[in-house]
Amino acid sequence: MAKSLLEQLPEIVANGRKQAEKILESLESRHRVGLQTREWVLPAKDMAAGDWITANERQGHLAEADSAAWTNRLIYGDNLLAMAALLAGDEQTPSLRGKVDLIYIDPPFDSKADYRTKVVLPSPSGRGVGGEGSAVELEQKPTVIEQFAYSDTWSDGTASYLAMITPRLILMRELLAESGTICIHIGIQVSHYVKAIADEIFGKPNFNTEVIWSYGTPSGGRAAGNKIVKAHEYLLLYAKNYGSHIYNKEYLPYSEKYIADRFTEVDEDGRRYRTREREKGTFERQYLDESKGVPLSTVWTDVKQLYAYHYMKRKQEETGYDTQKPGDFLARIIQTTTSHDAIVADFFGGSGTTAAVAEKLGRRWITTDLGKPACMIMRKRLIDQNAKPFLYQAIGDYQVEAAKAHMGRDFRIGDLAQIVLSLYGALPLPPEENPLRNLGYLAAGAPSPQPSPGGRGGKTLVLADSPNKLTGAATLKKAIAQRDNLMGGWDRVVVLGWNFEPSIGETINALNDSRLEVLVIPPDLMDRLKKKGGLEKLRGSVRFASLQYLTIHPVQRTPAGDGQETISVRLRNYVLLSPEAINLDEANRSKLQAVANAEPLALIEYWAVDPDYDGKVFRSVWQDYRGNVDNDGDPLRVVTSAQFTVPVLAGLRKVCVRVVDVFGFEAEASMVVEAQS
Repeated sequence: MAKSLLEQLPEIVANGRKQAEKILESLESRHRVGLQTREWVLPAKDMAAGDWITANERQGHLAEADSAAWTNRLIYGDNLLAMAALLAGDEQTPSLRGKVDLIYIDPPFDSKADYRTKVVLPSPSGRGVGGEGSAVELEQKPTVIEQFAYSDTWSDGTASYLAMITPRLILMRELLAESGTICIHIGIQVSHYVKAIADEIFGKPNFNTEVIWSYGTPSGGRAAGNKIVKAHEYLLLYAKNYGSHIYNKEYLPYSEKYIADRFTEVDEDGRRYRTREREKGTFERQYLDESKGVPLSTVWTDVKQLYAYHYMKRKQEETGYDTQKPGDFLARIIQTTTSHDAIVADFFGGSGTTAAVAEKLGRRWITTDLGKPACMIMRKRLIDQNAKPFLYQAIGDYQVEAAKAHMGRDFRIGDLAQIVLSLYGALPLPPEENPLRNLGYLAAGAPSPQPSPGGRGGKTLVLADSPNKLTGAATLKKAIAQRDNLMGGWDRVVVLGWNFEPSIGETINALNDSRLEVLVIPPDLMDRLKKKGGLEKLRGSVRFASLQYLTIHPVQRTPAGDGQETISVRLRNYVLLSPEAINLDEANRSKLQAVANAEPLALIEYWAVDPDYDGKVFRSVWQDYRGNVDNDGDPLRVVTSAQFTVPVLAGLRKVCVRVVDVFGFEAEASMVVEAQS
């Protein structure tokens, strides 16, 4: 007979502790999890050229950033790995163990949630919004990595969910400051189980309170069914050390009825007051205009969900993210539990409300999410509110960590390369020619007098690159040299990569080598191996996709006076990653192909410019994105040209352009430009 959930709880907590302990032990190793900085973002969205206020703010932010000891962070990836990286520390920020003042999390707690996202593109038959044609709506399933994360969370129902949350809560406790608080936002489906686990992790004496958020009046449709309508959720608040935690008392305004019932007297100056007995025989006046109000209680009825807001207020906040929480709600949590300049973290970032509100309230912040759509929404939202500069980062070694989970902590990169080569259909080269075990050849291209018929033809060398590095120019040049010299030479070389330098498309074009092919290893490969049960069951079903790339027109530099110069950039073309690599059904894939053929630049969700790219960190000082309608009035397209001023630079300037398409894929192009006299 299967164990009940109550019987499984001790085992769930024990296993979660073991998982967290392994992560904490690994922090001291040289192979600890790291973060890759994808973009240093100076919010400066495309605006009217005469907006001198924005220009001045941009310069002010830039000056602050150059001297800042702290930079806020938006991290894409599994929050378990993100927290491990934050605990380990890096060049930008030392370990945050014991440094975070508030952690707010709103983990998904509906096992039947629909995680599909809708992508709206302009119609290939016209201008879409404001034009002759209509918009095209695509329905995209989650990326394969997201799918596996969600399926792991709910594969065994609530038990899987609790197994997911337990090690994460343990790492969150490690991050919390001694005076810190964690706020766990949870639904009625799992709140009681999470409370039991949180009591175990944080200690029952450190349980602060439970808040009931009564978020609005349900509509008639929501009231249907044979049970009482749900109109609330829970907040579980724990202190790292109860009694040492920060609490800033908040008061709510008196209701009109309370005032009418209590403050019944008026003095000669017209001020309302009530008479209170202070001590036996002693009375005093309490004036309404000197009263703080009603102390905040554990039942919140004054903050509603976004759908209950007035239309104009709702439109100011809405991002299109289904589970978005109102800013007033997060403001209350942040203000009552932290002081100015505190560090606030949200490891299920969603629409970015925590980061956006923390920014407005003068707190530092870190937010993470596993979903690329969520990260794109958050980045745009922070740019839109003119946030201080922040880092957009990603887990550096996702595939390595996935491989360790599947193959054991002692796995070798060569083991993974052998799996990749086998799934591509390549046979390994002899050990003496292949010490790293990352080279193979296609059966049809074996170094023999008679290649087997029916294959891909010719003598083809295959290189499987490492998952813990970015495949770029150095790798491609090495692969070409091996093709030309190894074992007497080969006709072609195929490079299979996990992670690529954003400029990889530009590099391939510059090499202009028809005997070189570069393909993408499916990022979910290790997850699929785990789910399918091994290599043989997966063989024949893995597709290696081609790369996306960007081209731009020649960049212009024009003197602008007062020590400034104007940079002008125009996008030329964008070629999408193979559509079969995107999680769409055939009907949606056909729609996408039609848009891509008619207007390829319409696939761009976001683009940015770094006028002084150093080849290491992309520092974006100008951005535009779909939904920014300040200049062009078109919510479905980005502008395709940029013009902005920067301080004059003598000599050459390397201008880099990076784009992110509607599916989250990145590409970049750069150009070295001479100064104009």
